[in-house]
Amino acid sequence: MTDTVVVPPDVLTAVRTKHRALWAAGNYPVLAAEVIPALGPVLVEAAGVRPGDHVLDVAAGSGNAAIPAALAGAHVIASDLTPELFDAGRAAAAASGAELTWAEADAHALPFDDAAFDRVLSCVGVMFAPFHRTAAAELLRVTRPGGTIGLIAWTPSGFIGQMFAAMKPYAPAPPPGAEPPVLWGDEAHVRALLGDGVTDVHAEVRTLPVARFSSGTEFRDFFKAVYGPTIAVYRNVADDAERTAALDQALLDLAARFQDADGAMGWDYLLLMATRA
Repeated sequence: MTDTVVVPPDVLTAVRTKHRALWAAGNYPVLAAEVIPALGPVLVEAAGVRPGDHVLDVAAGSGNAAIPAALAGAHVIASDLTPELFDAGRAAAAASGAELTWAEADAHALPFDDAAFDRVLSCVGVMFAPFHRTAAAELLRVTRPGGTIGLIAWTPSGFIGQMFAAMKPYAPAPPPGAEPPVLWGDEAHVRALLGDGVTDVHAEVRTLPVARFSSGTEFRDFFKAVYGPTIAVYRNVADDAERTAALDQALLDLAARFQDADGAMGWDYLLLMATRA
């Protein structure tokens, strides 16, 4: 099993406060519903969620994976550090006829018993817990032996990974000991995190077609308005017009690299399944 890194309580408290505010900013449920809705069903299908399964969705946001898992007949807990996202999730669940439980929880310290779940999922969620080994140890702890851990994470070289690279020069400094989110999109990194706590690891890079944005400007302005990490970066340079303009241009240049003539893009992600040893 991966070794747990003991993060000082004061550091974890500061990170929780900062990250809750970050993801509560903007309107992440709109992005989840309008740009990446296909990812949740992909993860649920790949994980083989069945009726009666006990499923935990870690860093569930507004339920991109949790709701499809509930519709598949599983008993689902959607957990997230940011309960401000749950109202949109509850509304989406009600509209689709899904029944599930919503729970405030930090991926670094999940408030659930050992081996409590048949399938533990995270759809571009746990990747944003900055202390990777601590979060990975929690995924392992709450999954029963023989159960499934299923993850989707943006790859470093794909569009979102490159967006974070473009924003990095303008971003506030990460907390000490933090690792970049997109490392969860690197198969070797995730295999090392899970270590001998899992067997039968299957991983592949897939591409999500994204046709939501007709231009680079539309993409940039959408992310500036709804996506917490982008909002935080812009706030960090808000008092510097030159750096703000440079960040604007960096995101336009990124979109130009990935968009075709009609504005369509492909966003690469790692889909990884593993069996709890």
